[in-house]
Amino acid sequence: MSAPNDCAIPAAASSITVEALTGLLESVFLRNGTSAEVARVLAANCANAERDGAHSHGVFRIPGYVSTLGSGWVDGQAVPQVEDVASGFVRVDAGNGFAQPALAAARPLLVEKARHAGIAVLAIRNSHHFAALWPDVEPFAEEGLVALSVVNSMTCVVPHGADRPLFGTNPIAFAAPRAGAAPIVFDLATSAIAHGDVQIAARKGEKLPPGMGVDSLGQPTQDPKAILEGGALLPFGGHKGSALSMMVELLAAALTGGNFSFEFDWSNHPGAKTPWTGQLLIVIDPSKAAGQRFAERSEELVRQMHGAGLKRLPGDRRHLQRARSLAQGIVLDEPTLLQLRTLAGY
Repeated sequence: MSAPNDCAIPAAASSITVEALTGLLESVFLRNGTSAEVARVLAANCANAERDGAHSHGVFRIPGYVSTLGSGWVDGQAVPQVEDVASGFVRVDAGNGFAQPALAAARPLLVEKARHAGIAVLAIRNSHHFAALWPDVEPFAEEGLVALSVVNSMTCVVPHGADRPLFGTNPIAFAAPRAGAAPIVFDLATSAIAHGDVQIAARKGEKLPPGMGVDSLGQPTQDPKAILEGGALLPFGGHKGSALSMMVELLAAALTGGNFSFEFDWSNHPGAKTPWTGQLLIVIDPSKAAGQRFAERSEELVRQMHGAGLKRLPGDRRHLQRARSLAQGIVLDEPTLLQLRTLAGY
């Protein structure tokens, strides 16, 4: 994602408020078969990603949601089943539905357990995650908690030293409170680049940087279409990223009871785009250890990082774009806005 800049709205574009975009996306989801609660949760997630400039996980995802719902691959009416299984452990069966409504259903119990025991785990299975991961953890940090989440996706990444794809992009997200400032939040794929960014580059006809992926013959390529059409992504950092991706498979699938990235088959559901896997969240109450000093210590770390010459923290660009979007609206090109209105039945 490139850094936001102060520029005029292009002639073939319009500005829309976050609230208006959220309402439009809710209409899209409702028209395509979701329940009102699922529509509310997913619309807010996509609109907020677009608000923050995370374009690969914003409205870009809507056609994929629509085609997946139409394919019968995911249940847009699923009601998550929350299971209280231990003093610090919550399970949710998402019912072949989306992961975010499952998290929303379990969130009060998860926070209660984390506050009481100091730490709590949420294991979501039988779920589909098709969105950015940072929105799942940021709200916990805004309440003074530390949160870590992992989710596995569909097979598209070659493990380091292997000759065929096995892992998903398998992102990791982390959020921690910070005194007097927005939380520290990051969300990174364990692949060299997010799959959505490869799709956007292919759509725009742009080349990728070296080291992102290989073609169908296993040869390095900078052509995003070659990666998408029979090729594969590489893990970031070679064997280190590969080890982290393996960890995500174990935590998000093996521990939750979800599918590994290679275990589901959507070939009988043309149009399906959402990985049917699992998600794990760990939430910690730092007051049990460092009290209110944790947020102060977080701020001290940031101060020292700036003192060492760091110009930008993870998440800074998102917060800048968020402020701009809230003040000026979200800029969407006219074809995209027309597509969304058509999908909503307007």
